[in-house]
Amino acid sequence: MIKVAIDAMGGDFGPAPIIEGVIQAFEERKFTPILVGNKAKLLSLIPAKYQQTFQIVEADDVIDMSDSATSALKRKESSIYKAVELVKEGLADGVVSAGHSGATMSLATLRIGRLGGISKPALATIMPSLNHYGKSLLLDVGAVTDCTPKNLYEFAIMGEIYAKKLFHIERPSVGLLSNGEEDSKGNALTKEAFKLLQKVNGFKGNVEGNDIFKGTIDVVVCDGYTGNIVLKASEGVINTVFEIMKTQIKKSTPAKIGAYLMKRKVFSHLKQKVDYAEYGGAPLLGVNGCVIISHGKSNAKAIKNAIYQAIAYKSSGVNEAIIEQVSKLNQQ
Repeated sequence: MIKVAIDAMGGDFGPAPIIEGVIQAFEERKFTPILVGNKAKLLSLIPAKYQQTFQIVEADDVIDMSDSATSALKRKESSIYKAVELVKEGLADGVVSAGHSGATMSLATLRIGRLGGISKPALATIMPSLNHYGKSLLLDVGAVTDCTPKNLYEFAIMGEIYAKKLFHIERPSVGLLSNGEEDSKGNALTKEAFKLLQKVNGFKGNVEGNDIFKGTIDVVVCDGYTGNIVLKASEGVINTVFEIMKTQIKKSTPAKIGAYLMKRKVFSHLKQKVDYAEYGGAPLLGVNGCVIISHGKSNAKAIKNAIYQAIAYKSSGVNEAIIEQVSKLNQQ
């Protein structure tokens, strides 16, 4: 049975929503939860019927969002350090954390290590799309801010494999994010990366920001600096649109009636498409294990879905497929 280590102390709202998410996941899927954190606090939140079933690893330290990511390597008693260490030692198949994302990425990279042939990991996130699958994959969104062409080439390989294994797309299309679709567009980084990406299965060339959402591409590759800005800007636009809609609906009685009629079929479906809780978290591709990084404001639903992601990731064989594909393409 798949074992998932959960950083039970990470997240903006403490362990309560995390424990609730673990319980919801456990009631629906078969896996072994390993909760890492203050044992006394965790036991006070776990129903008696699960206290003998859930494993708990004591951790007295918690890395706050304001702490430096580099300090995580020295704080061996922290919940995220111990959760990552469980994966490194083979005692857990994956780790889920809604805590300090920088600390999680640093520890995963340096303690678990990278996959063979991968020089840097990439944080991948699911974006809403008009394609047949209703989603696209954007990477990197923050793991590596200063990339080399080789990094983007490896990101493309990992993204293509992930979309194939986890989205079940037979031939995922891959695009390089640029300021225009023409082959000549881009900066020095993307122009050099473009040459390398010619070898990647499904590579369609340069794509623009709107391609992420309009369904023309399945996997969009960029450096972590650009990707993080795209992600945060997209979240801001979505929130702003919802707020504008609410404001306008309140001003008009016919709009209120229309909104009521559309609430279940339209608005609920739209919210589902753009709600981060529906996906749970972002996988850190390229590390020799399974690491799912959740939003700091994750509720129980988000944690539940992050655990589902970890289970699916481990069951998919995506890491083995990445190693095989990188080796194959590097020999060409």
